Amino acid sequence: MGSNSVVGRRKQYLWQHPSGRWYVRKSVNGKMFYLGRITAEEGTAEFDQQYWEIVSGKKAVSKTSWGALIDALRETDKWKDFSPRYRRDLEKVFEYLTEKIGRADVARLTQADIYDAMEKNRHRVRFANYIPTAISMLSKMAVRKRWRNDNPAIDIEPLRVPKDRKKPHLPWTDGAVGKMREEGAPLPRLIFEIGVGSVQRPGDWVDFQWGDYDGDTLKLRQNKTDTVLSLPCTIALKAALDGARADLGFVPHPSRHILTRADGSKMDYHAMARVMVRERKRLGLMAHDQHALRYRGVMELAWAGCTDDEIASYSGHTSKEMIIKYAGEARQIMRARQAVAKRK
Repeated sequence: MGSNSVVGRRKQYLWQHPSGRWYVRKSVNGKMFYLGRITAEEGTAEFDQQYWEIVSGKKAVSKTSWGALIDALRETDKWKDFSPRYRRDLEKVFEYLTEKIGRADVARLTQADIYDAMEKNRHRVRFANYIPTAISMLSKMAVRKRWRNDNPAIDIEPLRVPKDRKKPHLPWTDGAVGKMREEGAPLPRLIFEIGVGSVQRPGDWVDFQWGDYDGDTLKLRQNKTDTVLSLPCTIALKAALDGARADLGFVPHPSRHILTRADGSKMDYHAMARVMVRERKRLGLMAHDQHALRYRGVMELAWAGCTDDEIASYSGHTSKEMIIKYAGEARQIMRARQAVAKRK
């Protein structure tokens, strides 16, 4: 058994393992129970605090806790400037952090703790990879407040989605596009045209308002990148928007959303997804999901002769990886068609 120091003699349940680690343990009816481990450096105020927290079973709330830091961040202009979608993603992580370490001092978190949290959430990779993002944001604020001296989330390696869980988005084929345009119901067809024509992410489609459409162009600020874009409409998209506005039977207020529920309220992402799933099932188009409409748009731009830079200026992609993938596929198809035409 390890020897007790002066601190140990004052704290009757304190015990030091031969490895040097400090524990709080208690003998009950001749049996030894371990109540917890002290991670702070011996002789510090934090060491004493951890000891009494373990003995009493009551963990004190640090004035420089993660919970306090999260509350402070929510009051900043930076938080208010984030897109609704980005705030929703971060809030899920904040709830998790509040539950796990909300009462703990921010200075005690290590990079190893972050990796442990990510590993425990490996079953939901996207959420797990948001943990270091959220902690990094909070840590920058903690450094400014002098609550800690570093950012433990820097250089954290994200988890990769296992290959067996990756589901590729199959671009809509000419046949699938034709079937939706010829047989699709008005609302899913409008969603379809917005997806293909705007070449944006589905999360942005539901945010379009009638004030964003001037009869020729759609304007938006991307939720994911905060990029402001002005998008000249394709003939098909313009026709769909003009038709939807005419079907309303009145001039919509600029703040009215283009995609709405039956009662005229804004349609959220999940409601839109349900509409599209029902229609894709009805038409036998389940192989092509709504996310793949963005890639179909990229391919159509490539078929029109656009360069990767021109496509990026329209789609708002910050990385050209997906553009290269789908534009390259489109150009291969186009060259193959040209080749077979010559062959004939």
